[in-house]
Amino acid sequence: MNLKISSKEKIIKKEEEETKVREKVSTPKIDASGRSYATGKRKNAAARVWIKKGNGKITVNGLDAKTYFGREILVSMVKAPFATAKGENKFDVIATITGGGKSGQAGALAHGISKALVEFDCDTHKALRKGGFLTRDPRVVERKKYGLKKARKGQTYRKR
Repeated sequence: MNLKISSKEKIIKKEEEETKVREKVSTPKIDASGRSYATGKRKNAAARVWIKKGNGKITVNGLDAKTYFGREILVSMVKAPFATAKGENKFDVIATITGGGKSGQAGALAHGISKALVEFDCDTHKALRKGGFLTRDPRVVERKKYGLKKARKGQTYRKR
């Protein structure tokens, strides 16, 4: 038996895997209501996001995005994936967000919108990937250690 795999066979296997990935990305996933669903996460916040064709209305937990977040910087952070994908005022967003603070929730919503845009229209994948919107931000709060006041802050040392 020949256990060694030739370089041609390796290349063929790699190409087959790439085509499977392309097929998975290239098929849009839209439900009967014309919506696409995705989940976004940031810190301790998790956002369940549905997008559909519309005029740019963003609803978060039953409220308008500007009312919910309160700060314009967070609203612009949420709308950033649309600007990158050239889909401003083309989609309505309905989201439910739990956990975390307002900043983490805005990041989770932006992440969820990005993933839902890719599910809705596969051509946006490249632009959103390049902009860094599809990557989940792995930074989370460091845990407190025993013997310390906070994660890294210890007792103040006094010699006298």
